[in-house]
Amino acid sequence: MKNVSERFRAAYLGLLENGELEQRVRIARQHLQSCDLCARYCRVDRLRTTQGVVCRTGDRAVVYSYGPHRGEEDVLRGCNGSGTIFFSWCNMRCEFCQNWEISQKGEGREVEPEQLAAMMLDLQARGCHNINFVTPSHVVAQILAATLIAARQGLKLPLVYNSGGYDSPEALALLDGVIDVYMPDMKYGDSVTAHRYSHVRNYWEFSRAAVKEMYRQVGDLRLDDNGLAYHGLLVRHLVLPAGLAGTENVLEFITREISTETYLNLMGQYYPCYRAEERPELARPITAAEYREALDIARRFGLARQDRISRRGRLL
Repeated sequence: MKNVSERFRAAYLGLLENGELEQRVRIARQHLQSCDLCARYCRVDRLRTTQGVVCRTGDRAVVYSYGPHRGEEDVLRGCNGSGTIFFSWCNMRCEFCQNWEISQKGEGREVEPEQLAAMMLDLQARGCHNINFVTPSHVVAQILAATLIAARQGLKLPLVYNSGGYDSPEALALLDGVIDVYMPDMKYGDSVTAHRYSHVRNYWEFSRAAVKEMYRQVGDLRLDDNGLAYHGLLVRHLVLPAGLAGTENVLEFITREISTETYLNLMGQYYPCYRAEERPELARPITAAEYREALDIARRFGLARQDRISRRGRLL
């Protein structure tokens, strides 16, 4: 299987050639001085402190791990894996987070942009099909700085932005023409539930606006002859017990305001993690019937482009 970079040109290479990518790096760093690079709008000067910053990340990104990931969507992992970079900390506080040691405890190490760029180039050298930024919303400026360095040194792979959907328009404007594949997780279909379980405000409003902008930038997901994604939108949605994720609202929004050709990963692997046991309604896996109901909703709305990984949930 050929790497997609051998046939399709990554979006950011055009911005590198005309000098726009370097300009984006400068602008993004300025945003860190009164940070609006996620939907929390904390306005803290992250070049000086992490006090008052929910993401607890300052000037340097914190990376937990990186490497080829063969558990991602089929269209990303291919034969050689998706080149994932797991960022520590998060701009959300999900009480059922399955990676809470990374997102809530911040395990990992601070890296300079040059080190982050070296990781990207190493993943390319190891044959990965893309660079997959996991939990990137709070490190947009750092990602741009590293991309500039890596692109100057020969990076050609598509970039995947794998976020929780709580992204600001300011951040997405800086990423326009840089990111090849957007992969937001639309976690909830209403903001009240999002505030209760993930401690964020106006999630549904920000998530819808973010996905609309992502789609405007990249359109429907496009695959090469090997079935590998190289450009476009892929939406994830984790089915929660008792319909708490608002699956019908999410899928109706995608159908009516994005596209019936949206590539969807309807995830059935929920199980109680982190603080979920403290919430009786979250303290169990989803049932097979609940997952089938979610699939039926997707079929009813005509969302037929679904990833096979969505069927691999641990169900009762």
